[in-house]
Amino acid sequence: MAYEIFGNNLTELHKEESKASDVNTKDQEKNSYSNDRLEGRNSVMEAIRAGRTIDKVYIQDGLRDNTISRIISKLKGTGTLISFVKKERLDSMSETGHHQGIIAQTTSYEYSDIEDIFELAKKKHEPPFIIILDEIVDPHNLGAIIRTANIAGAHGVIIPKHNATGLTATVVRASAGAINFTPVVKVTNISKTIEELKGRGLWFACADMGGDEMYRCNLTGSIGLIIGNEGTGVSRLVKEKCDYIVSIPMKGDIESLNASVATGILAYEIVRQRLNVK
Repeated sequence: MAYEIFGNNLTELHKEESKASDVNTKDQEKNSYSNDRLEGRNSVMEAIRAGRTIDKVYIQDGLRDNTISRIISKLKGTGTLISFVKKERLDSMSETGHHQGIIAQTTSYEYSDIEDIFELAKKKHEPPFIIILDEIVDPHNLGAIIRTANIAGAHGVIIPKHNATGLTATVVRASAGAINFTPVVKVTNISKTIEELKGRGLWFACADMGGDEMYRCNLTGSIGLIIGNEGTGVSRLVKEKCDYIVSIPMKGDIESLNASVATGILAYEIVRQRLNVK
């Protein structure tokens, strides 16, 4: 059975999807490059501590000891796909013969540097436009945001190293190819990164329902748009670093939008203001 971790929950995948995945990925598992695969508990745990993005983890069915439980806990909010499989399956996948009941597959996509974002803006002769995500945990949201960032002309996306999804296979699929053109940077501390970027001339607008309507805010020039966690929004420490608190006008009966939809609306308000469209 396969699970995906969003927030604090193990979410069971659709059974047909899981079965199809088992059939279609067995050959891929055997043929994966060794440097994308981790075997053994220490290897997996150290990779997580180092901030590497874990795409999939295969755990021997029935194993629930302290180390395995800690690994699962560490992967909460990362979008990692976890499959509990028979020992024979792990034996067939193992290249070392010492998997200790766990094999992990890391992402093959590399992260960019902040300088790559500024280089792209310079190449396009545009003031930098950066989307910063404060603990987005759903990989579908991250993929959709990367796609929106590319189409709206943002020069890059910044995500935190911890408590957020990384560039998993789900993210890559949801980005519809935009991941190949949009720099994604992973940083240890979002608040510190904002301070550093302010020193390079950026202003920051934070999305929050309690802010000023986006149409009343000046979102031109070098700007960073900050989108918060799907459930809790932008954290207090990050919000305090922002120059503007902006909101989207709500005219319906529910109180909030999906994070990727909110990003799209605010990103295109930035586009509208940059084009000076009334």
